Amino acid sequence: MAPALSAVSLVGLLADGAWHRGPALAEALGVSRAAISGRVAELRELGLVVHSVQGRGYRLAEPIELLDENRIRSELGGQGKALDALYVHERIDSTNAELARRGGPGMQACLAEYQSAGRGRARRPWTSPFGANLYVSLAADVAATRAPLGALSLAVGVCVIEALRDLGATDLALKWPNDIWAGGDKLGGILIEHRGELGAGARLVVGLGLNVAMDRVQAEAIDQPWTRLLDHLPALPSRNRLAAAVLAALMRAVEGFEQHGFEHFRARWQAFDAVRDKPVRVIESQGERVGIARGIAADGALRVEFEAGEQSVYSGDVSLRLAP
Repeated sequence: MAPALSAVSLVGLLADGAWHRGPALAEALGVSRAAISGRVAELRELGLVVHSVQGRGYRLAEPIELLDENRIRSELGGQGKALDALYVHERIDSTNAELARRGGPGMQACLAEYQSAGRGRARRPWTSPFGANLYVSLAADVAATRAPLGALSLAVGVCVIEALRDLGATDLALKWPNDIWAGGDKLGGILIEHRGELGAGARLVVGLGLNVAMDRVQAEAIDQPWTRLLDHLPALPSRNRLAAAVLAALMRAVEGFEQHGFEHFRARWQAFDAVRDKPVRVIESQGERVGIARGIAADGALRVEFEAGEQSVYSGDVSLRLAP
């Protein structure tokens, strides 16, 4: 198998989208010309579209701006001082898993160009092609909170969607408990993992996957309607600016939730509620129920009007779908 991509990798040399001849690439990487073909194949496996023409060499279908720790910190400005560590990987199994492995105190962030085992709620796989989207996680210690930690995904959704709106994104909404929508389709998902419970301190890992610019081929494994940020902005910001804006939103959500609980976010969440007063299917381990969504309670539960009356539904292993 071709060697793992390094800091001075083939994708970095091809990032400008121009043609690069094989011999020049081989010399720059210190490998044989035959090895370049293997690395190109590897990049294609990671979801990148690489064109090759005899006599011209190789080029990416589109230029790519790689994530860079220094540029992200620069974009964060003073907010970056709260981060004890910022890790940027070319590829990894999962940004959430990486921060869980590292452990330790303090606020840490992890981003990756590619995830081999990205996941959402209920360990569903999260499609993570190289350089096409944003995969970011934040780990932090929080003191006793005023609301169940399950409500944190709602607070995160509020802060992320407000950050995207500030960048110019339109037609945004939130679907309880952890989905970000644009134009009625899924734009991103939030995954909260933690050690500790309400009433005591906890170590949180907050993960976000955001579809930015992936194409249909890269997303062929996705089994539900999806969309990408590219289609909801007049112009995409730089990837590092976007990464910083989203990371800052995660930090605001965690800090605000720790200090004020969910009530600080409730009215803002309701303004983006995608399913309020609509028929929904509540899918639980024991079966499926259909009702009308009636907004969220003070503890972050979804209020649903069933035939037998209104009940609070908690996230857990529950799935929610719009009913036909």
